[in-house]
Amino acid sequence: MSDEISGRGDPLKSLQLLWGRAEAPKRGPKAKASVAELVSAAVTIADAEGLEAVSTRRVAEAVGISPMSFYTHIPGKAELLDLMMDVVSGEILKDRPAFKPAHWRANLTRVATDYRDFYLTHPWVIPLATHRTVLGPNTFRSADIALSAIEGLGLSDLEMDRIITLVLDYVHGAVRNAAREKMVKDLTGMTDEEWWYRVAPFLETVDFTPYPVLSRVGKTAGETYGAHDPKGAFAFGLERVLDGLAVFIDGKAPGKKRR
Repeated sequence: MSDEISGRGDPLKSLQLLWGRAEAPKRGPKAKASVAELVSAAVTIADAEGLEAVSTRRVAEAVGISPMSFYTHIPGKAELLDLMMDVVSGEILKDRPAFKPAHWRANLTRVATDYRDFYLTHPWVIPLATHRTVLGPNTFRSADIALSAIEGLGLSDLEMDRIITLVLDYVHGAVRNAAREKMVKDLTGMTDEEWWYRVAPFLETVDFTPYPVLSRVGKTAGETYGAHDPKGAFAFGLERVLDGLAVFIDGKAPGKKRR
């Protein structure tokens, strides 16, 4: 497991940078690059090559400054990672949907789908994110919009928090394999279909009699959606999560008694 996580750096320095309150150097020539340019360069590298390719030296060179000059802007890589997390969070629910309480199910589907697309666009975020949320303006904005998807349903603040946590935890877990698809292909040199084609001859020699349920279900699934169907699996799982929430939310309606 990588030891690179968000929130590992100096929390106060990260907050100052996230909210534009870091003090500019009082002496020396005018800076040749801004914090925003450094963060943008780092995100570009991470999107193209993965988080392991991001280093303070690499980022500095990308914007045309010396590696040591990087530290006059950002204390280190740990704080850089927090800034990267927050800036890409600005892409989530960017158009700020006008959610209607009566359509809470569609609202949560929109929230979940947007977060899924976000993780697939920036797969390096998945291992980087922890329970210590990056406390930046873009992260706050996306969280505020997500919560507004269930505003006006008669839920308490704690219930709203639990529901959004539940949905986003589902998204984070469900999207992992889909986000790793490209990495698996690159590392093995084979698509999922090519991999299955490679192992199929051996599997045909295996006696599946001890595994009757797996044999039947696996055959049906393979014939229905092929080697891998992360999008379909995500949609199915999300619907079941929403089915469970429907029981809870409907029970909050006026005149209905909870069991």
